Amino acid sequence: MDQIGQSNLTNKKLVKCSSNKVSLETELSETLYNTMKDFVLSNPTWDQYKLINSALATFLIQNGCTDNSVSEIYLNQLFTPSKSF
Repeated sequence: MDQIGQSNLTNKKLVKCSSNKVSLETELSETLYNTMKDFVLSNPTWDQYKLINSALATFLIQNGCTDNSVSEIYLNQLFTPSKSF
């Protein structure tokens, strides 16, 4: 597929997504996956989506991101108590 055709296909896929959310597919090391799974299972107020959002927001803020939406996600996760059962 040529560059322009692929770009148009990508744009059409993005339009189908909500303006607030996009789907992300990535490969994780087995260690990261198992640690994430164990954390989520032992912290019922968290799920894999909340964990990934928190991790990405923390990384971006610590590396100079100044976007208010990212700051809001970061601060919400920072001040939300995590309960372990």
